[in-house]
Amino acid sequence: MDLETFRVQAHKLVDWMADYLEKVEEYPVKSQVQPKEIYRQIPTQAPKLGEPMEAIWEDFQKIILKGITHWQSPNFYAYFPANNSYPSILAEMLMATMGAQCMVWETSPAAAELEERMMEWLSDALGLPQHWQGVIQDTASTATLCALLSAREQFTDYQVNEQGAQHAPTLRIYASSQTHSSIEKAVKIAGLGRQNLVYIATDEQFALQPTALQEAIEADLAAGYQPMCVVATIGTTSSTAIDPLPAMASICEQYGLWLHVDAAYAGTATILPAYRWMIEGLEKADSYVFNPHKWMFVNFDCTAYFVKDTEKLVRTFEILPEYLKTAADEQVNNYRDWGIPLGRRFRALKLWFVLRSFGIEGIQEKVSKHIALAEWLGEQVVQHPQFELLAPVQLGLVCFRYKPKNLSATQINQLNEQLLREINASGKIYLTHTKLNDQYTLRMVTAQTQVTEIHVKAAWQLIVSVAEKLLS
Repeated sequence: MDLETFRVQAHKLVDWMADYLEKVEEYPVKSQVQPKEIYRQIPTQAPKLGEPMEAIWEDFQKIILKGITHWQSPNFYAYFPANNSYPSILAEMLMATMGAQCMVWETSPAAAELEERMMEWLSDALGLPQHWQGVIQDTASTATLCALLSAREQFTDYQVNEQGAQHAPTLRIYASSQTHSSIEKAVKIAGLGRQNLVYIATDEQFALQPTALQEAIEADLAAGYQPMCVVATIGTTSSTAIDPLPAMASICEQYGLWLHVDAAYAGTATILPAYRWMIEGLEKADSYVFNPHKWMFVNFDCTAYFVKDTEKLVRTFEILPEYLKTAADEQVNNYRDWGIPLGRRFRALKLWFVLRSFGIEGIQEKVSKHIALAEWLGEQVVQHPQFELLAPVQLGLVCFRYKPKNLSATQINQLNEQLLREINASGKIYLTHTKLNDQYTLRMVTAQTQVTEIHVKAAWQLIVSVAEKLLS
């Protein structure tokens, strides 16, 4: 492909992109293909000679699109969103065009300095502790791993990095039984041992019980273990439960433990001052993560990771071979030392585009609307005689189930599992599930960028209609 062909094809793609975003509601939200259906349509070997873009584009439309679940549809209510927005897409296009590798300041000064300023903008907009510093990671899983590795090095005086873990004490990590699976994965990768992740019981609202946390720490101390880190979750995946951060921070302060706060989805909500109660006590924590790529309309991937003490972070990850030394090293942030990868994308650009295009008030307006939609949906569930809520409605998530009379617990679970399959098979909306107190629970997240009251009302009507047909 030459430059002129690229120009022509790029214009065609941009037109298609705009058409796609305009008509994304017309696609089945969840891909309807069967396992290996796409795989079997792709040749077993790469072509020996180059093919024209027209042929590639035809196969994209004929083969690939059928296997795409449309996360940007306003009828997408599954998981937590991976939202984009028009300004974020434009920035992503520029990022791809420039193809900058932003590992250190010298490889693209604008990338490093824009990232530094964007973390300050976010900290101010979200009400985070002053003087904390942030860095962009790819995902919350990576940020959590960075937190556990930093805690590990602090508690071993950086000797695991130097000598390995053979002489280290048995370090223990504590988290709610509702915590995200990324915590367990980080524990495994960090070499801490899955058996040393201690799950703490939750209350009736699925938030961690501080008394149970303190009891677990005391029991581990008596058994000769070394408590190391506590993970507080602000907005659990199953139900958006809010762990009691002030009480957990006090316990961590009492025992000298690292406190990591995971607010991957819910963190965006603190752009609304009314929701900053969720992070009261954060100034006593050591690290904090939230994902602008979930609810702040920034394309995946873009995770914001904040730390109280950057020296501990950099000391954990810093490596300085001769070929990476530059004259500016003492004056700038080289973000390759603030996390795991050496290579880094120019993610700050899309964050900048979004924050400037929406403005703080524009983001606040959308987030408020999403929360209000969930509250409306929760009211419909409560008012319906055959549905019930299974968790408090907060932060754009509704957890509910269909519960006709005269059915056993097992039958109700099976009925709701069937209900979910039927809804998703329709292609009209997409929901996912969890289990709360062993009850099969439908999750509906009203936080997609373009979702409106019209979409949510139509979704509720569909859910009720499918449920009634199943029972009849």
